[in-house]
Amino acid sequence: MKVIVLGAGIIGVSTAYYLARAGHEVVVLDRQPAPGLETSFANGGQISASHAQPWANPATLAKLPGWLLRGDAPLWFRPRLDPAMWAFFLRFLAHCTPARARDNGEKALRLALYSRDSLQELRAETGIEFAAVDRGILHIYRSARDLARAAAVAERFRALGLETQDINANACVGIEPALSAVHDQLAGAIYSPADLSGDAHAFTEALAKHASDAGVEFRMDTKIVRIAQMGGRVTGILTQRGMVTGNAYVCALGSYSTPLLRDIGMPLPIYPAKGYSATVPLNTPHSAPRTSLTDDDHKIVISRIGDTLRIAGTAEFDGYNTQINERRARTVLDAGIKLFPGVMEADQAEFWTGLRPLTPDSVPVIGATRLGNLYINSGHGTLGWTMGCGSGRAMAELISGRDPGLDLNGFGPDRF
Repeated sequence: MKVIVLGAGIIGVSTAYYLARAGHEVVVLDRQPAPGLETSFANGGQISASHAQPWANPATLAKLPGWLLRGDAPLWFRPRLDPAMWAFFLRFLAHCTPARARDNGEKALRLALYSRDSLQELRAETGIEFAAVDRGILHIYRSARDLARAAAVAERFRALGLETQDINANACVGIEPALSAVHDQLAGAIYSPADLSGDAHAFTEALAKHASDAGVEFRMDTKIVRIAQMGGRVTGILTQRGMVTGNAYVCALGSYSTPLLRDIGMPLPIYPAKGYSATVPLNTPHSAPRTSLTDDDHKIVISRIGDTLRIAGTAEFDGYNTQINERRARTVLDAGIKLFPGVMEADQAEFWTGLRPLTPDSVPVIGATRLGNLYINSGHGTLGWTMGCGSGRAMAELISGRDPGLDLNGFGPDRF
């Protein structure tokens, strides 16, 4: 079967790789000159099944009013006449109930664990390199109340197969000595030893090379114009370089899936949540952190990538605006500096921003559509790197007519 994959980020490349491995002819289309140059380029670096708790939850709802009044808040939006944004927020608020947050978190965790296992299998098979650090992830908390709330979620996730440990401040420093400077500020942490971190862009590039060696054709610098359909099926993809046809089609364009699908009467509530990162050279690599961390108070993640620190976070709702907001980018960097003072060359920080495709329930869209040969693999929000391999593997199995070994109930576009 010939399958056309739209998008060459971590989701699209993973899908293409697993499709080729299943024996399909695969063509990948993307407007960028090389794979992994948009949302997969400079994200937080975490492969964090432990981060499956959805953005839409009661704790977020309680903090939201205060956040919306602050330009440096972890979640912020610019008021605009955008019906899609307001419709998204109404759905988002509806998912902030305890029952829905619990159900959505369990779905996300199911995929995240499957994906982490798939990544480790792929590493063993290919020897792929991406500056991986296999030291787990520490979720640190300064408030006993926030730690207790996180511990309750961790206990529920442990029952579903996620290995985590509730630890005190001393144990935090034992795992990551670089936290000694803020030891007195810490209430404790949730430690997930099987999680890891690494360079998503390097991985996407390397996996694209493996996919190409397996026969996948990458057509880069190819802007997608629209999806052509007739008789309840997709007949081709119109690009600026002409029509591309196949037997099946996978839309893996992240935030840009929404306008493309809307044009064929398939509205999908995936909205871009702009995130920021700062990649900062280290002046004292020996004293800098090696374990990846999540700072829940500031909603940032920090990962060691070679001799740099990657500090990333926030969610900004400003449509498809990809301009860097200097204040918000600096807020991310400053939070990292306060946590690890004196280890970075802060004046050499490289800032980046990317549009993360968020669904109202924080569960990605993976499955077939009403058009018989069109599939969607999008909406992974802040967990595209975490869920990338598993999403690609599951999609390839679905298209091949096989059981992916993952319960995808509740992931399809029909839930909207």
